[in-house]
Amino acid sequence: MNLTVKEIAEVLGGSQDSTQMITNVEFDSRKIIPNSLFVPLKGTLDGHQFAEQAKENGAVATLWSEDISKAPEGLFVFSVSDTKKAFQKLASYYRKRVAPKVVAITGSNGKTTTKDMTEAVLAQKYQTYKTQGNYNNDLGLPYTILHMPETTEVLVLEMGMDHAGDLTLLSQIGKPDAAAITLIGEAHIESLGSRSGIAKGKMEITAGLKKDGILFIPADEPLLQPLVSSLSQKIVTFGLTEGTVQAKVLKTTKESTEFAIGEQNFLIPVIGRYNVKNALVAYSFGHYFGLSDDEIATGLKNFQLTKDRTQWSKAFNGADILSDVYNANPTAMGLVLDSFAELPLPGRKIIVLADMLELGNDSRQMHMQMAQHITDAFAEVYLFGPEMNALYHSLKDKRDHIYYFAHENKKELIETIKKDIQPQDSLLLKGSNGMGLAEVITALQKK
Repeated sequence: MNLTVKEIAEVLGGSQDSTQMITNVEFDSRKIIPNSLFVPLKGTLDGHQFAEQAKENGAVATLWSEDISKAPEGLFVFSVSDTKKAFQKLASYYRKRVAPKVVAITGSNGKTTTKDMTEAVLAQKYQTYKTQGNYNNDLGLPYTILHMPETTEVLVLEMGMDHAGDLTLLSQIGKPDAAAITLIGEAHIESLGSRSGIAKGKMEITAGLKKDGILFIPADEPLLQPLVSSLSQKIVTFGLTEGTVQAKVLKTTKESTEFAIGEQNFLIPVIGRYNVKNALVAYSFGHYFGLSDDEIATGLKNFQLTKDRTQWSKAFNGADILSDVYNANPTAMGLVLDSFAELPLPGRKIIVLADMLELGNDSRQMHMQMAQHITDAFAEVYLFGPEMNALYHSLKDKRDHIYYFAHENKKELIETIKKDIQPQDSLLLKGSNGMGLAEVITALQKK
């Protein structure tokens, strides 16, 4: 980022004439480097109290919504009424100044993987920049924009939501040329009320979509059909058996999935039919931005998956661990269970499932519904957390080798699994991030 103090002041309604260059922006004072703009935010702690530390670390300017007399001396100070809104306004300005084509991706599941695939595809032809990690909210998205290089030609933005209205704001900041909704699941159903409410929330991604833009949606989601009927933008559907863009799955292994679109074959280095649908979105973006099938195939084959999304590792004794523990909802859990069940693997398949959070009043029923995905393909089933107790009681009289552990018994869960697994086994761990299954994986990796 290269903005002068004068330029920032003009954007935020101030009047400073300095040509001092600002080359970085941070809201964490510990990450400040020389020539940074510090953005103090108000949360559990008030970021204004860390302005002096930011200055010591190299900040030359700060946003400020407190009494101006309390700002550290020696900093350029931009006085604003709300530092977060000023941060977002600055991001909108910088996005407009750099003027990349903008791709926006949302969905109840698969948006991070789809973002990674899409960036890898478009990087075959363009200078690209994407959302790092899961910086996909009202702070993470402007942070992403303000960290994109000035040479960026295509900006790939992941957009997340917790409540109605969240995506409207993000879409209006990002102003996408093209957008996609990967899936309507049950994530955040507690705040949005129903899958229908979630669908309406995801459709907010079109709030800033350019009038001549395009929206990609799953062909097998009836909740979206009435919501797109009034849009002026072009609508393209994707799916495995229906839609404008279709794929046929050819082969699945532990490390990859092969599929065809028309006469062209593709390979992605991840498992699952659901990931083929994610790849269809990346393919569609690539096609929209003028890439050839060969360029798209190269990008998909070599894309790098963000950590903890269906990631393979090894247990202490050589057993394979498939980690998918960043988030979870019933749709996502069912998809990964079905895919794991279909994999041709040498030893036993063992599953470790933890609670899916934020499901509201229907949480118990939604956990019990996972029973339909727990087949004889799984030799051992470990269930962890208070919500998984409902699934345990629905299964315990129907099958053997099913074990339940309360939330406070994580150490016992780890010890039991360690005693059970054999070197040829494969374990799938799936649950919401808040359940701490990442700690279980780390423990299983250690002797």
